[in-house]
Amino acid sequence: MTRWLLLSGGSVAGGMLRFAVAGRLQDRAGAGFPYGVLGVNASACLIAGLVTAMSQDRLKIGPEARLVLLTGFCGAYSTFSTLIVDTAGFIHTGAWRLAGANIVASLVLGLAAFRIGEVLGRVF
Repeated sequence: MTRWLLLSGGSVAGGMLRFAVAGRLQDRAGAGFPYGVLGVNASACLIAGLVTAMSQDRLKIGPEARLVLLTGFCGAYSTFSTLIVDTAGFIHTGAWRLAGANIVASLVLGLAAFRIGEVLGRVF
């Protein structure tokens, strides 16, 4: 039961923060490209890299914290399904360049953020 409560708490926090961060980023950047989703996905990758490194290499994060942070928080915070919906919307309107830019930017930024998180996780 405790694991379910931990998972639920992480999920609630991740979902609420996703709503706040994505909305704020999108409001600041303006319409036309899903910058809010891109920013949330990149920051989720950074967190995932950090938590992964700290739980594997330095053992500073235990299995319960990993459950809360990766499965709960990042699972609810990251918006991969929204990335797909935004990209499909671009494709349906014929905006192939924006669709491609959204996919490439999300993958490149996500992988880079994950790697930075891993490096930071080894430092802390």
